Amino acid sequence: MKKLCFVLMLIFAGATASAQAWTGKGDQKINAGLSAWGYGTGITGTYDYGLNQLISVGAGINGYFSNYKDNDDDNRVFVFGRLNFHLKDALQLPEKLDIYPGIDVGVVGRDFGLGAHIGARYFFTERIGVFAEVGNNGSLGVSINL
Repeated sequence: MKKLCFVLMLIFAGATASAQAWTGKGDQKINAGLSAWGYGTGITGTYDYGLNQLISVGAGINGYFSNYKDNDDDNRVFVFGRLNFHLKDALQLPEKLDIYPGIDVGVVGRDFGLGAHIGARYFFTERIGVFAEVGNNGSLGVSINL
Protein backbone atom coordinates (compact mmCIF):
# COMPACT_ATOMS: atom_id res chain seq x y z
CA MET A 1 0.00 0.00 0.00
CA LYS A 2 2.87 2.37 0.79
CA LYS A 3 4.35 1.71 -2.65
CA LEU A 4 1.04 2.51 -4.33
CA CYS A 5 0.74 5.77 -2.40
CA PHE A 6 4.31 6.69 -3.34
CA VAL A 7 3.69 6.01 -7.04
CA LEU A 8 0.48 8.07 -6.97
CA MET A 9 2.31 10.94 -5.28
CA LEU A 10 4.97 10.83 -8.01
CA ILE A 11 2.32 10.91 -10.72
CA PHE A 12 0.52 13.89 -9.20
CA ALA A 13 3.79 15.71 -8.48
CA GLY A 14 4.81 15.25 -12.08
CA ALA A 15 1.48 16.47 -13.43
CA THR A 16 2.68 20.08 -13.52
CA ALA A 17 6.05 19.33 -15.15
CA SER A 18 6.55 20.08 -18.86
CA ALA A 19 7.86 16.67 -19.81
CA GLN A 20 7.71 15.21 -23.32
CA ALA A 21 7.77 11.47 -23.86
CA TRP A 22 8.61 11.64 -27.59
CA THR A 23 9.79 14.56 -29.70
CA GLY A 24 10.72 12.73 -32.91
CA LYS A 25 13.88 13.30 -34.94
CA GLY A 26 16.98 13.46 -32.75
CA ASP A 27 15.14 12.39 -29.58
CA GLN A 28 17.33 10.17 -27.37
CA LYS A 29 16.26 7.92 -24.52
CA ILE A 30 18.02 5.54 -22.16
CA ASN A 31 16.05 2.84 -20.33
CA ALA A 32 17.40 0.88 -17.38
CA GLY A 33 15.50 -1.68 -15.40
CA LEU A 34 14.45 -5.22 -14.67
CA SER A 35 14.06 -7.77 -17.43
CA ALA A 36 11.24 -9.73 -15.88
CA TRP A 37 10.33 -12.18 -18.64
CA GLY A 38 11.46 -13.38 -22.05
CA TYR A 39 14.87 -15.03 -22.34
CA GLY A 40 15.34 -14.84 -18.55
CA THR A 41 15.13 -12.74 -15.39
CA GLY A 42 17.79 -10.05 -14.95
CA ILE A 43 18.65 -6.45 -15.79
CA THR A 44 18.26 -4.51 -19.02
CA GLY A 45 19.60 -1.36 -20.61
CA THR A 46 18.52 0.18 -23.93
CA TYR A 47 19.22 3.28 -26.00
CA ASP A 48 16.84 4.74 -28.61
CA TYR A 49 17.50 7.46 -31.20
CA GLY A 50 14.66 9.13 -33.12
CA LEU A 51 14.95 9.07 -36.91
CA ASN A 52 11.65 10.94 -37.46
CA GLN A 53 8.25 11.44 -35.80
CA LEU A 54 7.40 7.73 -36.15
CA ILE A 55 10.60 5.62 -36.02
CA SER A 56 13.50 5.17 -33.62
CA VAL A 57 16.45 2.79 -33.77
CA GLY A 58 18.67 1.70 -30.94
CA ALA A 59 20.52 -1.02 -29.12
CA GLY A 60 20.29 -2.89 -25.86
CA ILE A 61 21.73 -5.51 -23.60
CA ASN A 62 20.06 -7.81 -21.12
CA GLY A 63 22.03 -9.72 -18.49
CA TYR A 64 20.19 -12.64 -16.92
CA PHE A 65 20.48 -14.01 -13.37
CA SER A 66 18.08 -16.94 -13.71
CA ASN A 67 15.69 -18.76 -16.02
CA TYR A 68 17.89 -17.93 -19.01
CA LYS A 69 17.21 -19.60 -22.34
CA ASP A 70 17.42 -23.42 -22.15
CA ASN A 71 19.24 -23.07 -18.77
CA ASP A 72 22.46 -22.87 -20.81
CA ASP A 73 25.15 -20.72 -19.11
CA ASP A 74 26.14 -19.36 -22.55
CA ASN A 75 22.69 -17.71 -22.79
CA ARG A 76 23.14 -15.30 -19.89
CA VAL A 77 23.39 -12.22 -22.19
CA PHE A 78 21.15 -10.92 -25.00
CA VAL A 79 22.76 -8.17 -27.12
CA PHE A 80 20.40 -6.66 -29.68
CA GLY A 81 19.45 -3.88 -32.02
CA ARG A 82 15.93 -2.50 -31.83
CA LEU A 83 13.39 -0.70 -33.96
CA ASN A 84 10.38 1.12 -32.47
CA PHE A 85 7.31 2.80 -34.01
CA HIS A 86 6.13 5.69 -31.81
CA LEU A 87 2.36 6.22 -31.74
CA LYS A 88 2.20 9.38 -29.61
CA ASP A 89 1.08 11.62 -32.48
CA ALA A 90 -1.04 9.01 -34.28
CA LEU A 91 -3.04 8.28 -31.11
CA GLN A 92 -2.98 11.95 -29.98
CA LEU A 93 -1.56 11.00 -26.59
CA PRO A 94 -0.64 13.52 -23.89
CA GLU A 95 2.89 14.99 -24.14
CA LYS A 96 4.12 12.92 -21.18
CA LEU A 97 3.04 9.55 -22.64
CA ASP A 98 4.31 7.52 -25.61
CA ILE A 99 3.26 4.06 -26.74
CA TYR A 100 5.55 2.16 -29.10
CA PRO A 101 5.52 -1.32 -30.62
CA GLY A 102 8.91 -2.64 -31.67
CA ILE A 103 11.24 -5.51 -32.43
CA ASP A 104 14.60 -6.65 -31.02
CA VAL A 105 17.08 -8.62 -33.13
CA GLY A 106 20.40 -9.90 -31.79
CA VAL A 107 22.28 -12.77 -30.22
CA VAL A 108 21.64 -14.78 -27.05
CA GLY A 109 24.92 -16.50 -26.27
CA ARG A 110 25.70 -18.30 -29.53
CA ASP A 111 22.08 -18.32 -30.73
CA PHE A 112 20.00 -15.89 -32.78
CA GLY A 113 17.62 -13.88 -30.62
CA LEU A 114 14.40 -12.23 -31.69
CA GLY A 115 11.90 -10.30 -29.62
CA ALA A 116 8.76 -8.26 -30.18
CA HIS A 117 7.30 -5.85 -27.66
CA ILE A 118 4.85 -3.07 -27.08
CA GLY A 119 6.08 -0.44 -24.71
CA ALA A 120 4.99 2.71 -22.96
CA ARG A 121 6.93 5.60 -21.44
CA TYR A 122 5.57 8.18 -19.05
CA PHE A 123 7.71 11.14 -17.95
CA PHE A 124 7.25 12.82 -14.57
CA THR A 125 9.83 15.54 -15.24
CA GLU A 126 11.72 16.80 -18.28
CA ARG A 127 14.39 14.12 -17.79
CA ILE A 128 13.00 11.26 -15.66
CA GLY A 129 10.19 8.84 -16.38
CA VAL A 130 9.20 5.18 -16.25
CA PHE A 131 8.82 2.57 -18.96
CA ALA A 132 7.28 -0.86 -19.36
CA GLU A 133 7.58 -3.24 -22.29
CA VAL A 134 5.57 -6.44 -22.68
CA GLY A 135 6.10 -9.17 -25.23
CA ASN A 136 8.43 -12.12 -25.56
CA ASN A 137 11.24 -9.86 -24.32
CA GLY A 138 9.75 -7.53 -21.71
CA SER A 139 11.01 -5.23 -18.99
CA LEU A 140 10.21 -2.30 -16.72
CA GLY A 141 12.19 0.47 -15.09
CA VAL A 142 13.42 4.06 -15.38
CA SER A 143 13.59 6.06 -18.60
CA ILE A 144 15.95 9.03 -19.01
CA ASN A 145 15.63 11.82 -21.58
CA LEU A 146 19.03 12.87 -22.94
